[in-house]
Amino acid sequence: MDETAAKPAETKNFLKGTLILTVSSIVVKVIGALNWVILSRIMGGEGIGLYQMGFPIYLMAITVSSAGIPVAISIVTAEKVAREDYGGARRVFQVSLRMLFVTGLAFSLVLLLGAGWLVKLLPDPRAYYSIIALAPAVFFVTFLSSFRGYFQGWQIMTPTACSEITEQLVRVATMIIFSYLLLPYGLTYAAAGASMGAGAGAFCGLLVLLGFYWRLKKKFFPPGADTAPKVREPALRIMKRLILLALPVSMSSLMLPIVSNLDMMIVPKRLLVAGYTVPEATTLFGYLSGMAVPLINMSTILTAALSISLVPAISESRTLGDREGIRAKVSTAFTVASVITIPCSVGLHLLGGRVAALIYNAPDAGPAIATMSGAIFLLGLHQVSTGILQGLGRTKIPVINMIIAAAIKVFLNWNLTAIPALGIRGSSLATVADIGIAAILNLIFIRKYTSFTFESRQLLKTLACAIVMGAAVTGVLSVVSRGGLALLLSIVIAVPVYVFMLLALRTLSVEELQQIPFAGRRLITLGRKLGFLKK
Repeated sequence: MDETAAKPAETKNFLKGTLILTVSSIVVKVIGALNWVILSRIMGGEGIGLYQMGFPIYLMAITVSSAGIPVAISIVTAEKVAREDYGGARRVFQVSLRMLFVTGLAFSLVLLLGAGWLVKLLPDPRAYYSIIALAPAVFFVTFLSSFRGYFQGWQIMTPTACSEITEQLVRVATMIIFSYLLLPYGLTYAAAGASMGAGAGAFCGLLVLLGFYWRLKKKFFPPGADTAPKVREPALRIMKRLILLALPVSMSSLMLPIVSNLDMMIVPKRLLVAGYTVPEATTLFGYLSGMAVPLINMSTILTAALSISLVPAISESRTLGDREGIRAKVSTAFTVASVITIPCSVGLHLLGGRVAALIYNAPDAGPAIATMSGAIFLLGLHQVSTGILQGLGRTKIPVINMIIAAAIKVFLNWNLTAIPALGIRGSSLATVADIGIAAILNLIFIRKYTSFTFESRQLLKTLACAIVMGAAVTGVLSVVSRGGLALLLSIVIAVPVYVFMLLALRTLSVEELQQIPFAGRRLITLGRKLGFLKK
């Protein structure tokens, strides 16, 4: 097969991986949402609060012990596989496995033995048993991250998806069962029972990955392939490379809770300056952090999955010196991100208030959600651009850009939120600016290293399609007033209108449509039947 013929297949491969991870993420989030409904009925607000007190410490432990490692392993593994150094890829995996076994065990013991000291940092000492119950999960989550990174390096996403769903199912089942069984002994033990779910889920997720590993062993060594590394690198050199790649990614993960804590310290206080009372400021902050932000994150599930799939795909092309392949994958990734996130931004801007009323029973959250809607497109660009830069081996750049953008956000939060005419919308604008600045800075570096530039014509076509879709939604809302029915009809009409416009304006070429897993051929057939695409 010649190189030009191979590229569409390679692109389709990472898009297929993206789709697999997207589906698994949706399933995981749906299960998680149901879990909180059931768990809140079992333990109530106080029990949930006790559980949540220990959880940030656990998140910090797994962030320090393993965050960034899957990305680093996938980068290095993809490099080895691209050179057909399958023995070298296995050696990277084995070294990372030993390294993460040690770090996972160490941090797990720190959490277990230091629970008495750590609980002093929390406002309620009853969280002590929750911290202890979470300790085993640190080991299992850290250990399984090496398997996920290895599979992703081979651009095999099914094991990661299956392990994530299994982990979530077992975690939720364990949380519900043990919190219910331990509730008669008090909320302290019920919260600890719920915390046991993290370890049980991670253990079962690890078993699934082990099963895939043994099942796919033949794939890792094609017939006739040499099982020995082409160059046997010292273990310390491999660990150093992995750590250098992983550290910036870990810092990016740490930036999210840091920025959230800064918001918590700044936004309510500046709302008081704007003239709101303490209860009003707290409520408005809840609209932003507890309602608007989760909706934005939910809308970018696909681009988050795309970011993961891009890392090994770009790393492979970089290793082979295939600059055309890199540009093709970058172009496809940004096209997919734009086609998905632009209509989501328009839709949430129009339906934000109704979504808030239906899901949260808080129609007053509408202005914050509508203002934040533009962040969907920008966050999609940021996620995709971060994955590209990581695949290029430039893992430091995204975190530096995030720090710059976060500093600007603090400045904007402090000033805009205190303006009475803006209030919480000022904080929403600051968040949009934060994401947008980080994305733009990433794009500048991507252009520097790949010579890629956005095709403005395609962006304008996508925007035009989304505007027509928005007009159709507005028409529905003017006729139907009932919240749930209006929302349902809007979605039912918006999707076919948007797809029709994409085909009518030929926003995507036949070659790009062919690369869409599962749906590509159907869209091409539909476009030809409607006369929009040539036969």
